[in-house]
Amino acid sequence: MTASFKKSKLGFGLAVLVPIFFLFGIGLFFEQGIIIPVKGPAPRDWNPASFWSPVWGASGVHKGIDIFTPRGTDALAAVSGLVVFQGELKLGGKALAVLDPKWRLHYYAHLDSAAVRAGEWVSQGSVVGKVGNTGNARARPPHLHYSLISLIPRFGRYSGQAEDWKLMFFLNPADYLG
Repeated sequence: MTASFKKSKLGFGLAVLVPIFFLFGIGLFFEQGIIIPVKGPAPRDWNPASFWSPVWGASGVHKGIDIFTPRGTDALAAVSGLVVFQGELKLGGKALAVLDPKWRLHYYAHLDSAAVRAGEWVSQGSVVGKVGNTGNARARPPHLHYSLISLIPRFGRYSGQAEDWKLMFFLNPADYLG
């Protein structure tokens, strides 16, 4: 490999990474509205008290909210961001995660299908999948499990609750929707 090839490859990587870090760095300073991540439902279609509800089966506490709606309903990007995961998980079934400019992950689980792949940029309101009941929701009505996870810990949220160290990262989506 020649030195010029190595240099140009490094230059290309920096040309891509610098704008991404700038976008996600500057995003911390701006408000960002989050929309309901399912087409049609309103706040009455989920129980805000279900967030961090203890004794929630294999997952311990419930780290999000469940938005109930018919199978095949469009799951929407709650925010614009980068899809950082799309695949299948034991508990979440077909799932995906979107990283927003405020360094938060928007986690969508129990999808019937995904319409995006890791590495794609999604715009707020665009279809990211279809609601289902995959994973540990097979015996339950179709719904979207939606979690909001901060990559920046919020140390003031540490408490004596079950799995409390995780509470520094998980935010109640119901506080941001509706």
